[in-house]
Amino acid sequence: MGRVIAYLVLILFTGAERVVELVVSKRNATAAFARGGIEYGQSHFPWMVALHTGFLVSCIAEVFLLDRPFIPWLGWPMLAIALLCQAGRYWCIASLGPQWNTRVIVVPGAGAVRAKGPYRFDWLPHPNYLIVAVEGVALPLVHTAWITAIVFTVLNAILLLRFRIPTENEALRKLSA
Repeated sequence: MGRVIAYLVLILFTGAERVVELVVSKRNATAAFARGGIEYGQSHFPWMVALHTGFLVSCIAEVFLLDRPFIPWLGWPMLAIALLCQAGRYWCIASLGPQWNTRVIVVPGAGAVRAKGPYRFDWLPHPNYLIVAVEGVALPLVHTAWITAIVFTVLNAILLLRFRIPTENEALRKLSA
């Protein structure tokens, strides 16, 4: 039971970290709008919030309701990967600075960040989404919540590939024009 409680604490800390991200995002959005920022993709944003909230709830629910075990040879490496993903998230957020946001908001004339952090690699145009995808597998598998890992991965891929990434690409094209 101790490892289940430790996993619960991990997920709750992850949720608290997401709340902090939302506060930073809100602050950055307010500043962007004050500078003439334009938001794109408002219709898919509530779905992203629901998916990411459901992901954390599902991590907990699957472990508790389906009595998922902690398997050390799987759980410890997945925990290390999940923690590395957190470091990667912060690298992305720090690299984008005040331009980072959970929404797609561009400020005309601001320019896209291309020479900092993971954004300097042309072959990886959306590094944050790669990190989210890896974390979406690693975090549930810390405690063998494999159904959550599969369902989140599929739904996240649909949301990112059909809506979010095309929206960001379009907004960045308009920013560059």
